[in-house]
Amino acid sequence: MASEEELLLSVEALLEEEPQLPPPAERVRLREAAGITQARTAKALAVTEQTVKNWENGRSEPRGPRLAAYKRLLDGWAERHPAHRATPPARHPAPPAPSVPDAPASGPRAASAPASAAEPTPGYGPTSGPDLTPGYRPTPGPDLTPGPQPRTAGLVPQPVHPAGRAARQPAALPAADPRFPHGPLAVLDGDGTAYGVGGIVLHCPATTLPELVEWTLRESGLGAPKLHRYGKDADPLIVLTAEAAVRFGLPERLEDRRNLRLPDDHPVVKQVVKAQWRLTQRGFGPWARVYRRVQGSARQCVQFAILPWEALDERSWPGVADMAPADIARVLGMYAQRVITPRGSTAVSGLELMTALRPPTRPERDETTGNWTSGHNPGSLGTQPMDPAPPEATPEHPVVVNSGWRGGFLDEEAYQWVRPVDLLTDEECTLPHVVGLDLNTAFLAAAARLVVGLSAPDHFHAPAFNPKIPGSWLVDLSHIELDPRLPSPFTPTGERPEGPAWYQTHTVAYAHQLGYNVQPLEAYLRRETGTYLDPWHDRLKNAYVDTLADLGVTRDLDDRAFLAAMERHKDVDPALTAVLTAIKATVKGGVGKLRERPQGRHYKDGERWPALERPTWRPDIRAAVISKARVNMHRKLLNMAKLTGLYPLAVLSDCVVYPSPGPSPLDFLPYAASGKPQPGGFRLGSTPGLAKLEGVQSMLWAVDLMEQGFNPARHIKGGDAVLEEGE
Repeated sequence: MASEEELLLSVEALLEEEPQLPPPAERVRLREAAGITQARTAKALAVTEQTVKNWENGRSEPRGPRLAAYKRLLDGWAERHPAHRATPPARHPAPPAPSVPDAPASGPRAASAPASAAEPTPGYGPTSGPDLTPGYRPTPGPDLTPGPQPRTAGLVPQPVHPAGRAARQPAALPAADPRFPHGPLAVLDGDGTAYGVGGIVLHCPATTLPELVEWTLRESGLGAPKLHRYGKDADPLIVLTAEAAVRFGLPERLEDRRNLRLPDDHPVVKQVVKAQWRLTQRGFGPWARVYRRVQGSARQCVQFAILPWEALDERSWPGVADMAPADIARVLGMYAQRVITPRGSTAVSGLELMTALRPPTRPERDETTGNWTSGHNPGSLGTQPMDPAPPEATPEHPVVVNSGWRGGFLDEEAYQWVRPVDLLTDEECTLPHVVGLDLNTAFLAAAARLVVGLSAPDHFHAPAFNPKIPGSWLVDLSHIELDPRLPSPFTPTGERPEGPAWYQTHTVAYAHQLGYNVQPLEAYLRRETGTYLDPWHDRLKNAYVDTLADLGVTRDLDDRAFLAAMERHKDVDPALTAVLTAIKATVKGGVGKLRERPQGRHYKDGERWPALERPTWRPDIRAAVISKARVNMHRKLLNMAKLTGLYPLAVLSDCVVYPSPGPSPLDFLPYAASGKPQPGGFRLGSTPGLAKLEGVQSMLWAVDLMEQGFNPARHIKGGDAVLEEGE
């Protein structure tokens, strides 16, 4: 029998063979504490940035020499940045808690603490490109923990059974945060019953809105933890049914259909003000926030959604408003778990998710005083709004009106193109079918690893083009002649450009990739850059893929099984189907909100509108997403022509219509002899950027629409279905 010493030596040898790594969450903490980006880590270890992401979210583990090197890197960081103790040293006071603004503008809540002076950015010329990994030196702050947890109130657990049978059991909910034992939200009925997530049922004794606010903050146990270590916990959401709205003195219908808010002299608004609560500038509407200034470290804010006032838009939340309260709680709770606690429309939630995942500020310790202050969080958009370059703005923007700009604007929009009928061949016209393919969340796919500008634009004359620099370029691409059976990749109409025009970096880079000479006349470029949308992309991608999987459309299906699963997935569970629709609406709406236009009949060109006061009013980032999505679409169209000889009849945003010998995508998509899809063309699948069947019609049907000037891609589904375009 081996001795104890021999066994210990054997174990030590085994441990040396396989270095042990800390858990994924600790890997992220250590890298962020060191102020190193995933890109710099990937470069040091000679892997891709996506590989580092996979290591940090636990999807894969390093092997061989990289395992030892990664372990050495993490150990070095751990020595310099040990984990925080449960109780920070007394000599390091906690950083100031962010406060709710006095009267925030519409859209995401602005951070209260001012950002520190901008850190110096590495110099660059228009020919060299910016350094994508500036040398930030973050100082890790303590874990911000809100005040005491609320006490529970009349908990009566009741299971809620879904209306349909899911194809698989949805993923188990994560362990509840002890500060929010009853989940992120509750749906309140007229008898005072509050339905929470996971079948939780609470009794709410409140009879006035101020009492409801107090109960929510002090007794309900509702809320959700922050999505980023430097972010804020989510405010609890109370959803009022029509009966509950009446109970609290609210009208069944809003009379002000233009502004969608109660008048300031309404009794409920007076109750709120009298109780020393505040409303945001949007007032009390379908989505209302009631808050007080922060006292100490505890936030005091409640979000309301009023169902009879159409808080849940039917296009984004199909059928949800008509569900039973418990089922509404299930739908919204699943969305809150996978995306974010709803804070308004899906567009508003999409925009707020960006800020929640990339908070503008972080705590920093003043080396001279030892006090904690609020400083800029590297990689975020900061706390202050930023004016765009004139060609990136809208015609009514003050930058344009006040400067008298006449130099043209970016026209980076989604495709709306139909092939001229006279370019159809006899062979195409004899094919019996047309098949529509729709790319899954094309804008979300375009946001992956998308480098965008984080600083203000600088103007350059006659710069050399650099595809690594995000910005807007004045270039003449009219000399580029492509196959007329394909849309031009440079215009949303698909028509050939006429003379110089402004383009986003991805559009110009694609012209360069096609082998054409590009010589910019002018450019507005940004020195500081980063992959701002990466965490937004990752969270929404996981939400989309996981929800599809719960509906039976899993990633391991072959193409035939995938088409069959997609055919029946909407019949599996109406609640999950609604969540999937809301996730897709969050993507498109969030991108659209980056360039929200002024509203109201009294607006005059040149005036600032509320959306301009938020850092996330960034039309250049919107243009980058759409430009990349359109270029991605054209690249697939071009590859399909090379692989199959087939050309599209029409394209509308992320939907393309092809002539086909059969009624299935399997009849014309390119496959290798092994049966695997050919790379480069359209591929079927459930992940963002892959395709699904949109609809099938006859060739005669398509030609008839084309001759009348209509886009077959808009109506390929049949019935009254119309594709949502762009935003």
